Amino acid sequence: MELISLAIDFILHVDKYLESFVQAYGMWVYALLFAVIFIETGVVVMPFLPGDSLLFVVGAMCGVGLMSYPLAVGLLLAAAILGNQCNYTIGHWVGPRVFQWEDSRWFNRKAFDSAHNFYEKYGGITIIAARFMPFLRTFAPFVAGVAQMSRARFTFYDVTGGVLWVGGIITVGYFFGNIPWVKLHLDKIIWAMILIPGLVVMWGAWRSRRNAKQARAA
Repeated sequence: MELISLAIDFILHVDKYLESFVQAYGMWVYALLFAVIFIETGVVVMPFLPGDSLLFVVGAMCGVGLMSYPLAVGLLLAAAILGNQCNYTIGHWVGPRVFQWEDSRWFNRKAFDSAHNFYEKYGGITIIAARFMPFLRTFAPFVAGVAQMSRARFTFYDVTGGVLWVGGIITVGYFFGNIPWVKLHLDKIIWAMILIPGLVVMWGAWRSRRNAKQARAA
């Protein structure tokens, strides 16, 4: 419980932790941030790291001169792109080995073909939109790999989504992160960044399930 409490406190007060780290270790903060973003996007079992709020706080720190805006954007964009590539590669490698026996209880050829077709047709917008949704951004590239989405297509949307996510949120933090009202309510803003995308995903899943039931009933 103490570890969970510490993790929640870190997520909600990432600005204070990050500022302390910058003051204590200087340039090493960039290595830490690179690792956090890479692990969140590149390791499918680590979806709970604070990607959105971390990028926002980084932007705010760049805005007051504690960090370099070009260096932060460049490094964290590389981390986000490479993380997704790693996650895709894991899914691409694991999928065929898990599903190598067609009559295995782990394999469903129809489901696999549907997933592959979906990612070839709609995977681009899925990869981009998932960047802004906690948890989904960790699983989307892995599923794209499992579904055997083509590497070239995945890479194009990986880079596009990474630029919008990293560049966009850091820039918003740069211009708005140091406004007194924002700093005062930063914990609430972080909760909103976590909960609102989650609610959107839950609503979408519920609506999709309802439509599927209605289609079967018809």
